[in-house]
Amino acid sequence: MAGIRSAALPSPRRPVPPAFEGREGRHGDRTRLWYENVLGWPTVPGVPPRLAVGVRFDVLDVPAEAGRAALERLGGAAEGFPVAVQEDRMRLLIAAGGADELPGLLEWLEWGGLGLDLRALGEGRLMDAPDPWSTGTWTAGAGRDVPREHPAAGRPGAGRPDSPQGAAVWLRPPVPGREAEASLPTLSAMGTRSSRGVGDGPPDLVRLVNTVATQIHRVRLRRSGAGAAVHGVGQPLAFS
Repeated sequence: MAGIRSAALPSPRRPVPPAFEGREGRHGDRTRLWYENVLGWPTVPGVPPRLAVGVRFDVLDVPAEAGRAALERLGGAAEGFPVAVQEDRMRLLIAAGGADELPGLLEWLEWGGLGLDLRALGEGRLMDAPDPWSTGTWTAGAGRDVPREHPAAGRPGAGRPDSPQGAAVWLRPPVPGREAEASLPTLSAMGTRSSRGVGDGPPDLVRLVNTVATQIHRVRLRRSGAGAAVHGVGQPLAFS
Protein backbone atom coordinates (compact mmCIF):
# COMPACT_ATOMS: atom_id res chain seq x y z
CA MET A 1 0.00 0.00 0.00
CA ALA A 2 1.18 3.51 -0.76
CA GLY A 3 0.76 4.72 2.82
CA ILE A 4 2.83 1.91 4.37
CA ARG A 5 6.63 2.17 4.54
CA SER A 6 8.65 -1.00 4.85
CA ALA A 7 10.84 -1.18 7.94
CA ALA A 8 13.65 -2.47 5.73
CA LEU A 9 13.75 0.74 3.71
CA PRO A 10 15.54 3.77 5.19
CA SER A 11 13.80 7.09 5.40
CA PRO A 12 14.67 9.44 2.56
CA ARG A 13 17.54 11.81 3.35
CA ARG A 14 16.59 15.41 3.73
CA PRO A 15 18.35 17.69 1.27
CA VAL A 16 21.07 19.99 2.61
CA PRO A 17 19.66 23.49 2.98
CA PRO A 18 21.05 25.84 0.32
CA ALA A 19 22.01 28.35 3.01
CA PHE A 20 24.24 25.76 4.70
CA GLU A 21 25.86 24.85 1.39
CA GLY A 22 26.56 28.51 0.72
CA ARG A 23 28.07 29.02 4.18
CA GLU A 24 30.34 25.99 3.78
CA GLY A 25 31.39 27.19 0.34
CA ARG A 26 32.25 30.66 1.61
CA HIS A 27 34.24 29.22 4.50
CA GLY A 28 36.07 26.88 2.10
CA ASP A 29 37.02 29.83 -0.11
CA ARG A 30 38.28 31.72 2.93
CA THR A 31 40.32 28.71 4.03
CA ARG A 32 41.84 28.23 0.57
CA LEU A 33 42.78 31.90 0.33
CA TRP A 34 44.51 31.75 3.71
CA TYR A 35 46.66 28.78 2.70
CA GLU A 36 47.49 30.22 -0.71
CA ASN A 37 48.13 33.84 0.33
CA VAL A 38 49.69 33.36 3.78
CA LEU A 39 51.64 30.10 3.34
CA GLY A 40 51.87 29.89 -0.44
CA TRP A 41 50.50 26.34 -0.39
CA PRO A 42 48.49 25.31 -3.49
CA THR A 43 44.95 24.11 -2.81
CA VAL A 44 42.11 22.34 -4.59
CA PRO A 45 38.58 23.77 -4.25
CA GLY A 46 35.82 21.72 -2.71
CA VAL A 47 34.06 21.08 0.59
CA PRO A 48 36.28 20.69 2.46
CA PRO A 49 39.08 22.31 0.46
CA ARG A 50 42.20 20.21 0.05
CA LEU A 51 45.93 20.87 0.06
CA ALA A 52 48.08 19.70 -2.84
CA VAL A 53 50.76 17.38 -1.46
CA GLY A 54 54.20 17.05 -3.02
CA VAL A 55 54.63 20.71 -3.93
CA ARG A 56 55.62 22.41 -0.67
CA PHE A 57 55.46 19.38 1.63
CA ASP A 58 54.89 15.61 1.77
CA VAL A 59 52.95 13.72 4.43
CA LEU A 60 53.53 10.71 6.67
CA ASP A 61 50.10 9.21 7.40
CA VAL A 62 50.13 7.07 10.57
CA PRO A 63 47.67 5.72 13.17
CA ALA A 64 46.89 8.52 15.62
CA GLU A 65 47.68 6.43 18.72
CA ALA A 66 51.16 5.53 17.49
CA GLY A 67 51.71 9.05 16.17
CA ARG A 68 51.02 10.63 19.55
CA ALA A 69 53.38 8.19 21.25
CA ALA A 70 56.08 8.97 18.69
CA LEU A 71 55.73 12.72 19.19
CA GLU A 72 55.97 12.31 22.95
CA ARG A 73 59.11 10.23 22.44
CA LEU A 74 60.62 12.96 20.23
CA GLY A 75 59.99 15.56 22.93
CA GLY A 76 60.97 19.12 22.02
CA ALA A 77 61.73 18.17 18.43
CA ALA A 78 58.03 17.38 17.97
CA GLU A 79 57.22 21.06 18.35
CA GLY A 80 59.12 22.05 15.25
CA PHE A 81 56.87 20.88 12.41
CA PRO A 82 53.13 20.87 11.55
CA VAL A 83 50.97 17.94 12.61
CA ALA A 84 47.30 17.33 11.80
CA VAL A 85 44.77 14.67 12.77
CA GLN A 86 41.62 13.40 11.08
CA GLU A 87 39.57 10.80 12.89
CA ASP A 88 42.01 7.97 13.78
CA ARG A 89 44.85 9.09 11.49
CA MET A 90 47.70 11.51 12.15
CA ARG A 91 49.47 13.40 9.38
CA LEU A 92 53.04 14.52 9.92
CA LEU A 93 54.23 17.09 7.40
CA ILE A 94 57.72 16.46 6.05
CA ALA A 95 59.84 18.09 3.35
CA ALA A 96 58.75 17.65 -0.25
CA GLY A 97 60.37 14.55 -1.73
CA GLY A 98 60.43 12.72 1.59
CA ALA A 99 57.65 10.35 0.52
CA ASP A 100 59.95 8.86 -2.14
CA GLU A 101 62.54 8.09 0.53
CA LEU A 102 60.20 6.13 2.82
CA PRO A 103 60.50 2.63 1.26
CA GLY A 104 64.30 2.79 1.24
CA LEU A 105 64.39 4.18 4.77
CA LEU A 106 62.19 1.40 6.12
CA GLU A 107 64.44 -1.20 4.50
CA TRP A 108 67.60 0.48 5.79
CA LEU A 109 66.13 0.69 9.30
CA GLU A 110 65.14 -2.99 9.03
CA TRP A 111 61.42 -2.23 9.22
CA GLY A 112 60.76 -3.37 5.66
CA GLY A 113 58.52 -6.38 5.13
CA LEU A 114 56.68 -5.99 8.44
CA GLY A 115 53.59 -4.46 6.89
CA LEU A 116 53.54 -1.39 9.13
CA ASP A 117 50.49 0.86 8.88
CA LEU A 118 52.67 3.73 7.70
CA ARG A 119 51.95 5.53 4.45
CA ALA A 120 53.69 8.37 2.68
CA LEU A 121 51.77 10.85 0.52
CA GLY A 122 53.78 12.63 -2.14
CA GLU A 123 53.38 14.34 -5.48
CA GLY A 124 49.90 14.16 -6.93
CA ARG A 125 48.18 13.35 -3.64
CA LEU A 126 45.78 15.51 -1.62
CA MET A 127 44.91 16.00 2.04
CA ASP A 128 41.92 17.74 3.58
CA ALA A 129 42.88 21.27 4.61
CA PRO A 130 42.43 21.69 8.37
CA ASP A 131 40.48 24.76 9.45
CA PRO A 132 43.21 27.39 10.09
CA TRP A 133 41.06 29.04 12.78
CA SER A 134 40.86 26.15 15.21
CA THR A 135 43.20 23.54 16.65
CA GLY A 136 42.91 20.25 18.47
CA THR A 137 44.33 19.28 21.84
CA TRP A 138 48.10 18.87 21.95
CA THR A 139 49.35 17.26 25.14
CA ALA A 140 53.02 18.14 24.68
CA GLY A 141 52.78 21.91 24.94
CA ALA A 142 50.24 23.02 22.35
CA GLY A 143 50.74 26.50 21.00
CA ARG A 144 54.04 27.05 22.81
CA ASP A 145 55.69 28.55 19.74
CA VAL A 146 52.55 29.81 17.95
CA PRO A 147 52.30 33.62 17.86
CA ARG A 148 49.18 35.14 19.41
CA GLU A 149 48.19 36.70 16.10
CA HIS A 150 48.26 33.33 14.36
CA PRO A 151 44.69 32.42 13.33
CA ALA A 152 45.23 28.84 14.47
CA ALA A 153 46.54 29.74 17.91
CA GLY A 154 43.49 28.11 19.46
CA ARG A 155 42.07 31.19 21.16
CA PRO A 156 38.85 30.47 23.11
CA GLY A 157 35.90 30.81 20.79
CA ALA A 158 38.10 31.00 17.69
CA GLY A 159 37.03 27.59 16.39
CA ARG A 160 33.94 26.85 14.33
CA PRO A 161 31.15 25.28 16.44
CA ASP A 162 29.59 23.87 13.24
CA SER A 163 32.74 22.10 12.00
CA PRO A 164 31.70 18.68 10.66
CA GLN A 165 32.59 15.59 12.65
CA GLY A 166 35.65 13.88 11.27
CA ALA A 167 37.13 17.08 9.83
CA ALA A 168 40.90 17.49 9.75
CA VAL A 169 42.31 19.55 12.65
CA TRP A 170 45.77 20.99 13.30
CA LEU A 171 47.55 19.76 16.42
CA ARG A 172 50.71 21.64 15.48
CA PRO A 173 49.72 24.28 12.91
CA PRO A 174 52.09 25.80 10.35
CA VAL A 175 53.23 29.21 11.52
CA PRO A 176 53.00 32.14 9.09
CA GLY A 177 55.53 34.93 9.12
CA ARG A 178 58.41 32.57 8.32
CA GLU A 179 59.06 29.90 5.74
CA ALA A 180 56.89 27.01 6.92
CA GLU A 181 59.04 24.56 4.95
CA ALA A 182 62.03 25.36 7.14
CA SER A 183 60.36 23.45 9.99
CA LEU A 184 59.75 20.26 8.01
CA PRO A 185 61.83 17.13 8.71
CA THR A 186 64.17 16.26 5.83
CA LEU A 187 66.61 13.46 5.08
CA SER A 188 69.56 15.79 5.77
CA ALA A 189 68.29 17.74 8.78
CA MET A 190 71.05 16.69 11.18
CA GLY A 191 72.39 19.70 13.04
CA THR A 192 69.60 22.00 11.89
CA ARG A 193 69.19 25.33 13.60
CA SER A 194 66.06 26.68 15.22
CA SER A 195 65.48 29.92 17.11
CA ARG A 196 66.84 28.12 20.17
CA GLY A 197 70.18 27.16 18.62
CA VAL A 198 72.02 24.59 16.52
CA GLY A 199 70.73 21.04 16.71
CA ASP A 200 67.40 22.17 18.18
CA GLY A 201 65.43 22.22 14.94
CA PRO A 202 63.09 19.59 13.52
CA PRO A 203 64.11 15.92 13.69
CA ASP A 204 65.77 14.46 10.63
CA LEU A 205 63.58 12.16 8.55
CA VAL A 206 65.52 9.05 9.59
CA ARG A 207 64.88 9.68 13.26
CA LEU A 208 61.23 10.56 12.68
CA VAL A 209 60.51 7.46 10.57
CA ASN A 210 62.32 5.15 12.99
CA THR A 211 60.46 6.59 15.99
CA VAL A 212 57.07 6.36 14.29
CA ALA A 213 57.73 2.82 13.04
CA THR A 214 58.79 1.71 16.52
CA GLN A 215 55.61 3.04 18.08
CA ILE A 216 53.38 1.52 15.38
CA HIS A 217 55.03 -1.86 16.03
CA ARG A 218 54.62 -1.48 19.81
CA VAL A 219 50.94 -0.65 19.48
CA ARG A 220 50.44 -3.68 17.23
CA LEU A 221 52.26 -5.99 19.66
CA ARG A 222 50.27 -4.63 22.59
CA ARG A 223 46.98 -5.18 20.80
CA SER A 224 47.91 -8.65 19.60
CA GLY A 225 49.03 -9.56 23.12
CA ALA A 226 45.76 -8.30 24.58
CA GLY A 227 43.82 -10.27 22.00
CA ALA A 228 45.75 -13.43 22.79
CA ALA A 229 45.08 -12.97 26.50
CA VAL A 230 41.35 -12.53 25.92
CA HIS A 231 41.14 -15.72 23.84
CA GLY A 232 43.45 -17.69 26.10
CA VAL A 233 46.16 -18.11 23.47
CA GLY A 234 49.40 -19.30 25.05
CA GLN A 235 47.80 -19.53 28.49
CA PRO A 236 48.25 -22.69 30.60
CA LEU A 237 45.21 -24.93 30.89
CA ALA A 238 43.47 -24.86 34.24
CA PHE A 239 42.30 -28.15 35.76
CA SER A 240 39.97 -28.45 38.69
